[in-house]
Amino acid sequence: MEREMSTVGVYAISVAASMVSMEIQNLRVYERRGLLTPDRTDGGTRLYSPDDVDRLERIRDLLADGLNLAGVARVLELEDEVAELRARLSAMPEGS
Repeated sequence: MEREMSTVGVYAISVAASMVSMEIQNLRVYERRGLLTPDRTDGGTRLYSPDDVDRLERIRDLLADGLNLAGVARVLELEDEVAELRARLSAMPEGS
């Protein structure tokens, strides 16, 4: 199955960090904490997709609102669950 272009890793870590005004080491921490999973090249280089950049912006905003990383992880988990439920609901036939 072909992946959507928004999920394909295209940005190096330095570019992604610059796009969201974060330090590179923060992106590594967020990955270790399971907040996002960038693609990897065969050589192990991280590649961030447009969706990853959007997620990093959301992480940045939640941190700015005063949440800690555990709180950010929970919010992202709930947002992902809501998005999946909405997708399942929209895929159901009318009147089901």
